[in-house]
Amino acid sequence: MHVYQDPSGGWEWAWAAPCPRLSPGVIRYRGYRLALGAPRRRLEVPTATVALVLNFEHELLLSDAVRSPGVQQGPEAARAHHSLVSGLRTSATVGAHGGRLCGMEVVLAPWAAFTLFGTTLQDCSERIVDAGELLGHRFDELLESLAGLPRWAQRFQRLDTVLTSWAEGGPDCPPQIMWAWDQLVSTSGRVRISQVADGTGWGPRQFENRFRQHIGVPPKSAARILRLQRALGLLARGIAPVEAAGRAGFCDQAHLTREVTAMTGRPPTRLLAARRAAPPGAGAGDRLDGHVTSVLLPA
Repeated sequence: MHVYQDPSGGWEWAWAAPCPRLSPGVIRYRGYRLALGAPRRRLEVPTATVALVLNFEHELLLSDAVRSPGVQQGPEAARAHHSLVSGLRTSATVGAHGGRLCGMEVVLAPWAAFTLFGTTLQDCSERIVDAGELLGHRFDELLESLAGLPRWAQRFQRLDTVLTSWAEGGPDCPPQIMWAWDQLVSTSGRVRISQVADGTGWGPRQFENRFRQHIGVPPKSAARILRLQRALGLLARGIAPVEAAGRAGFCDQAHLTREVTAMTGRPPTRLLAARRAAPPGAGAGDRLDGHVTSVLLPA
């Protein structure tokens, strides 16, 4: 476990790895306590993970960073969430709060979320849903027990206990889906979907339907997210855009720029410039090591 604190008391972040019994599907725990005295906005970039967010105090206001085709430009009403489940999404979200927030986040591989939640992930595909509505009373019990514990270490231990219980009582993800997911992840989405479908022994339509049921989005959408993350990771490490485009599976730099803009609402140069301009600490860094998952925005 690692805990980082602002000497002035404005923020506190804690990270922990789940117990080995939950690995590799439960990727990371994160705890946060913010008392910043000013509003805060963050761009949440599409990632190939599912997030379970448990807020003990205050609400998050969420809005889409990218408008759907044909939607008129203009102010968009943000949706208020206390606690939530964010499934795989191919477009970014802007999260905002008034500067005060306290809670925890569990980062999951989608196949593990299927087992833990015990429900088809199509219910939270390309959207953010209320965690209590999706998971029922067992989520409310977990949230209450975590909020009542005084230390991060105790809260992380409680998550281990409860999530292990959920996993033991949940449905298994089919081995064909696990294999297909590994193929996509190991190639950063650059493998041919038809090749993956053939490897499962299912027909194309059956493969897509089963994949959406257990992962939440079609396999092509999952590959698109993985390619985005590969490209942004390369760019963030200083790789030239032309080289990053080729290594991430894009036709050229222009194709890469179009995809990043379409999925995040910002071209890569602007997106990465905002990351570099963000102050350290209070932004909490990325949800996953080595990935571009979050960008602190001007309030």
